[in-house]
Amino acid sequence: MKQLLDIWIAGAAGDGVQSTADILCRVAARCGLHAFVYNSYQSAIRGGFVYAQVRLSIGKAWLPGSHWDILLALNADAVARHRAWAKQDAVVLFNSDRAHLPGHLKGLGMPISELVPDSLMQNVVFLGSLMRLFDFPPDPLERLIRETFSHKSDKIRSGNIAAAKSGFEGAQGIAGRFALPKPDKSHMIMTGNQAFALGAAQGGVRFYAAYPMTPATGILHWMSEHAGKLGICVMQPEDEISVINMAIGASFAGARAMVATSGGGFALMTEAIGLAAMTETPLVAVNVQRAGPSTGVPTKTEQGDLWQVLGAGQGDFPKAVIAPVSVEDAFYMTQHALNLADRHQIPVILISDLLLSEHTETLASLDPEKVTIDRGLWADPNVKEFRRYFDTPSGVSPRAKPGMPEPFVFTASSDEHDEKGLLISDVATNPIIRQRMMRKRMGKMEAVAREMPPDEVIGEPRAELTLVGWGSIYGVMNALVERGRREGCSINALAIRSVWPMNQENVRRFLSEAKKTVLIENSYSGQMGRLIRQETGFDLTNQCLKFDGEPFYEESAWPVIERYYKGEIQGRQEILTPYGIVEDLDAH
Repeated sequence: MKQLLDIWIAGAAGDGVQSTADILCRVAARCGLHAFVYNSYQSAIRGGFVYAQVRLSIGKAWLPGSHWDILLALNADAVARHRAWAKQDAVVLFNSDRAHLPGHLKGLGMPISELVPDSLMQNVVFLGSLMRLFDFPPDPLERLIRETFSHKSDKIRSGNIAAAKSGFEGAQGIAGRFALPKPDKSHMIMTGNQAFALGAAQGGVRFYAAYPMTPATGILHWMSEHAGKLGICVMQPEDEISVINMAIGASFAGARAMVATSGGGFALMTEAIGLAAMTETPLVAVNVQRAGPSTGVPTKTEQGDLWQVLGAGQGDFPKAVIAPVSVEDAFYMTQHALNLADRHQIPVILISDLLLSEHTETLASLDPEKVTIDRGLWADPNVKEFRRYFDTPSGVSPRAKPGMPEPFVFTASSDEHDEKGLLISDVATNPIIRQRMMRKRMGKMEAVAREMPPDEVIGEPRAELTLVGWGSIYGVMNALVERGRREGCSINALAIRSVWPMNQENVRRFLSEAKKTVLIENSYSGQMGRLIRQETGFDLTNQCLKFDGEPFYEESAWPVIERYYKGEIQGRQEILTPYGIVEDLDAH
């Protein structure tokens, strides 16, 4: 019986590739399996080639696989493009009305025009066939179809159920070919963007603003869908400049506020990040990275915005940058970021990427009560004198809301000001007050550093080789550490969660005790390596980098990591994943 399966679903945009993958993931989760779904798509709304990689396993699935056991070919192009990545004994499910198989591939052709009245239902036919291949009963799929099409007519629901049954019956000849275990416990499924949104809602966000920008748009979709029930005001202004200024206004008024975008949109937000810092207005911003620069590759993953978020806004000011390492972590770190922003009245940036934010995976559970809401320091309504920017030992001053009577009326300006908020830059500057206010704001960073979340060590504390990464790299590092254990190689990993301020002493101590180190990152320049060298003095000269827009895969990363382990290579190494690059299809 199989313990792990890789199913690829491929076709043209608009063929229902993603929806098919989502339904398969949900069925698997309800049947007790773990799942990981990564969608590879283009910017075109319709047309072009897209595919989804679905990994199903009895244990935790950390990332998709680089080769497939089963290919659901929704058009002829799917077979041609992915034939080179078939595993041994792989099977193709295809529409025999539209495609045929090369001689070296095995598969099952389904005459879709004879089985269903509409070719758009071929996806459901193939899902029914998968149930047969997995040796699953058809009932879980039928129940899910009823739920998925609950808002449709009885005719549509019954038609799709009939299509699934025809696929189940049509695959009788290969029944149980890829039999999977059937654990009793079901799992929840979630994307990273959904986790950010759910974490924000649980963390008390009452204002969310965003302009749609891949790959952060999923947060906006979730927020807008659930805003009414949760009492959250959701705004989609004309651009990202308006987005962040609206959120700063909402936070100034006393509401917890959050925004999200990708690198290009975040570039427009950076001046206002400094405004939040100068006015000491709490704010959480999510930057979901995609491949740059400029518009770059809008629908592909990368970790190239690290230095952008570190340098967001001109001048020196207190801020924090947190990199969640998983979907589950995105839920908890969003709540942590909101509390950090409120306690210290600073901007906090959550940095993600397309892989972390858009992939779907199974989770055991989430604990909504694990993080409590802390709104920070507010003014005592009984005081006789109020100075909004009072120079306290911690640098944190009591906040007041607009509309409160004297003495709580104050000016919040982007210019430098004194403790009452009065400008010192319009007529004559005051060096003494300027220096004092800068020290007050920057003094917050000592406490911020103590409250940053811990980094995570994967594997044993000491090993022959230590991998270093951040964000979504957590998945491949887990897979590589587990692979090392199976292969008899002593490997561990350090996942950086606190980007700024960095847990300097802990990182320095851990790396100084490591025997050999390798930075692994989805970027050209290894930006985290540069930050670690700057903050700790430790130079990660061995770097395994990938910047082709696709994520790391265990199968392609392991040979490189193994050679580092054996001392056969050192320095910089680059990995390419050439999916979809087939000479006879892409000669130009």
